Amino acid sequence: MLKIELLESFIAVAECGNMSKAADKVCRTQSTLSLQIKKLEEVVGQSLLLRDNKGTTLTEAGLTLLNYAYKMMQLNSQAINELKDCQNREIIRLGVPTDYIGCYLNSCLLEFIREFTCIELMIDTDVSGNLYKRLQQGEFDLIVATHWQPPINGELLFSRRFYWVAAKDGQAHKRNTVPMALYPENCPIRAQVFANHQLNMRPINVLLSTPSPQALCMAVENDLVIAPIAEFRITERMQILDPHEYGLPPLPIFNESLYLNPETQTAATIQLIALLKANVEHLADAEL
Repeated sequence: MLKIELLESFIAVAECGNMSKAADKVCRTQSTLSLQIKKLEEVVGQSLLLRDNKGTTLTEAGLTLLNYAYKMMQLNSQAINELKDCQNREIIRLGVPTDYIGCYLNSCLLEFIREFTCIELMIDTDVSGNLYKRLQQGEFDLIVATHWQPPINGELLFSRRFYWVAAKDGQAHKRNTVPMALYPENCPIRAQVFANHQLNMRPINVLLSTPSPQALCMAVENDLVIAPIAEFRITERMQILDPHEYGLPPLPIFNESLYLNPETQTAATIQLIALLKANVEHLADAEL
């Protein structure tokens, strides 16, 4: 994926012929600029610049990319101007799982709010099961939701693995009745815990139900409960439990997917969808 900010830096280097001058032009440090060019070269799989004491010149691949970079920057500006110049203020209704709102804001939604000042982005958070129902009832234009099955009427963004975790050197996971913290009703993760719980497994005692992953993690770290936690949230104060060894329900891989209301799609929602897709890598690796 050729990101606009990388192309912007590349164009500056090409036009200035000098990393220092280009860094000043785009208001970035020289080291940041060098890292962006390196990232761009990794994306295209070719060297883009030749460096010597006099400055920088473009390779053949660099010249080819520069032509496309100008066109992509122009299209980006046209899209932004078209949306910014709209006469009627538009509202986009977006639903996001409560436990992931932070990573979506940091990776792309704040950027969208910053760029499209004539659009009001109404974000509502809920558990995924409720988001599905509310989308079908017409409450949203699009949602991001979690499910253990591949999306049927949606588009897969990425997959995320959850693990049973307990406090490191704790005792909660050894009790005859397992104390648990889970996401609320209608959360697919909670649903799978009970769907996969067998009679020969230890009974479950749910001590905490919350949409907050921070609350789940704190309860685990304080050895009050065990909980299903996303891999990127597991800390040094936790230990991963083998479900077969400890008699716990197996946890499937969960899919994070995009679902649309086909009756309310506009140029603005299409732009938001494109931004979400462009940031899939950052979302999948998100750490809060």
